Amino acid sequence: GTANLTCRVDHNDNTSLQWSNPAQQTLYFGDKKALRDNRIELVRASWHELSISISDVTLADEGQYTCSLFTMPVKTSKALLTVLGVPEKPEINGLKKPTQEGDKITLTCKTSGSKPAADIRWFKNDKEIKDLKYLHRVKEVNASGKTFTVKSTLELQADRNDDGATVICRVDHEALSSTPQLATQVLEIHYAPIAEIIPSVKHPQEGQILKLICDFKANPMPDPVLWTKDDGELPDLDRMTVSGRELTISLLNKTDNGTYRCEAANRIGKSIGEYTLFVHDISTTLSPSTTTLFLTTTAAISAWSIVTCAITSAAATSTTLKDPSALSDQTGPDHAVIGGVVAVVVFVTLCLIIVLGRYLARHKGTYLTNEAKGAEDAPDADTAIINAEGNQANAEEKKEYFI
Repeated sequence: GTANLTCRVDHNDNTSLQWSNPAQQTLYFGDKKALRDNRIELVRASWHELSISISDVTLADEGQYTCSLFTMPVKTSKALLTVLGVPEKPEINGLKKPTQEGDKITLTCKTSGSKPAADIRWFKNDKEIKDLKYLHRVKEVNASGKTFTVKSTLELQADRNDDGATVICRVDHEALSSTPQLATQVLEIHYAPIAEIIPSVKHPQEGQILKLICDFKANPMPDPVLWTKDDGELPDLDRMTVSGRELTISLLNKTDNGTYRCEAANRIGKSIGEYTLFVHDISTTLSPSTTTLFLTTTAAISAWSIVTCAITSAAATSTTLKDPSALSDQTGPDHAVIGGVVAVVVFVTLCLIIVLGRYLARHKGTYLTNEAKGAEDAPDADTAIINAEGNQANAEEKKEYFI
């Protein structure tokens, strides 16, 4: 920078002014230059003012400068020049590339030449690290005794989420105004994969095409993915094709049911993803609906005696099975259909029993009515019938009409 030194006198009787440095060397006497230093220039000289400038100041220029007016006695005035030490561009040391997940990372940022001591701050992906348990700061005085060397240490635990993260060491100092000094390093973390299988269809049906994607993140990237079914090789290579991370199964059928695994491995470790496939029937993978079964039984006992029985059942679809692995035997009989048939048979049987009971009850009532028509005292059945017929004739004669 440039320092400007100005000395003014209100009342001067034509006496010269003089500027001298901290070593008491005369710089200018009036408008006469006394010290051969190209950095020192005269700005203005008169009986009332003497101004000079010092360009490219260094720390050696710091100290008290004296302006003198040579009267009897000599009058003086002093000015203190403070020079700021600009910190050097920082450096980050200690980073090993690559670093394996779980290892300890120790980074040291160093800057020299600051006066007063500079301030070092750490950032990771533009977010400042303020937790003191990760930071350690050391301030050293340089041999000159005027400037400082500042060191700051950052300690981190290598994590897969930090792979590719940018670590920044930032030096703040009043001499830098609004432009801080920066040093950056990019972390490279090596870690084992974590595999997961993602199906292209949530509820696969017979005849469809299914893609299984082995999804993972790893560094370095794994070797080619290994696909297996039920701990063995893929059974039908004509319909099952592998391309990179994808396994494609065309024309799905029940024989494709089973557990599929993909294995991803690198030099750090390996991971296996699993997916249990259950192929649904096309008819049973439609949206849930209601099926109504009607069963009608008619007993022709009389013109008005009709018994109608109906049963309504909600159809259970296989799409309500959230976990296909819960079916231990995918190729066995359909228990829902068998249960429905049994329920219908039981219901028909009950209806027939009700109809038969009603029929018997009506015939028993008719016999009791004939027996009560005045034939209780008859010696034999023929006499009882004749008495009953006579009672019926008399009953008709005793009819009454109401008008």
